Amino acid sequence: MLANPRLRLGASLWLAGMAGVVVLSLTVIPQLLENAPRSVPLGVAVAASVAQSGVLLALAVWAGVAFSRPLGLGAPAIEAALSGAGGWPALKRQLLPAAIVGIFVGGLLALLAHIAPSELLALGQAIEIPVAAKLLYGGVTEEMLMRWGLMTLLIWLPWRLIQKRAGLPRRSYVIGAIFAAALLFGALHLPAAAAMGASINPPVVGYIIVGNAVPGALFGFLYWRHGLEAAILAHAIGHAVAVLAAVA
Repeated sequence: MLANPRLRLGASLWLAGMAGVVVLSLTVIPQLLENAPRSVPLGVAVAASVAQSGVLLALAVWAGVAFSRPLGLGAPAIEAALSGAGGWPALKRQLLPAAIVGIFVGGLLALLAHIAPSELLALGQAIEIPVAAKLLYGGVTEEMLMRWGLMTLLIWLPWRLIQKRAGLPRRSYVIGAIFAAALLFGALHLPAAAAMGASINPPVVGYIIVGNAVPGALFGFLYWRHGLEAAILAHAIGHAVAVLAAVA
């Protein structure tokens, strides 16, 4: 057991996020290689993907651990559990807002699935992302990358450079970071879509960015107001609701 509380928090978050990385790599990369023009050894591709994602995740986790506390941000349930105080009281306060946002996002994803550009619909039939990958990578890993890491850093920078660490960050910094991280969250899905064979044209770009930025902004507000766990739960619930709606 690590003695330093911040090291314990960072290690725990990184390991949780890596579960999603491993599941996504093991399930999606083999499908991508089937359509690749050149043959790449599966083991090499999976190992490279896990290593690259592991480094990015480590940087995001470090940013969150280093910068979140003076900004009034955190992962209250996880931190309480790691300290031995018990995480349930903090988690219980996050369940209702997470469930409300998660159900709304799930309904939005289900609706968007019916109006997706035709080539994305065809792509979704050709490449299947398992439910486990959606829940673990989408729900956990992406929230650590985009909210815990990126959004925290985007708040910390103006707080440190302009506000000079005086008190909590201004609301304008927080709200700006929420929307900036959400838009980047949407834009960062474009390379993945291109790798899967989608043409990056205006309808596809607009659909992907809006379809990810709207949920991303909602997850950002949850992280700000309730904690990282609320954003993780809402993201996972959103995927679960969308999956259930698709098979209903």
